[in-house]
Amino acid sequence: MPMGKRYRVTGMLLSSRRGLVLELDDGGTWALDVGREAEALVGQRVTVEGARSGFDRLDVDWIGPA
Repeated sequence: MPMGKRYRVTGMLLSSRRGLVLELDDGGTWALDVGREAEALVGQRVTVEGARSGFDRLDVDWIGPA
């Protein structure tokens, strides 16, 4: 998977030692680079749009309830 590739993914937004993470239904996990406003959505199913910036990291452009 190349860096910079765009993704739109849906899953459960959780807080972890790494910061906010998106746990996908298939068991995969993305670490998110996202602003503090997303903390209000922790514990909810959300959809995230962003670009891959690391092995398992997304730079989030948009996040909202699924």
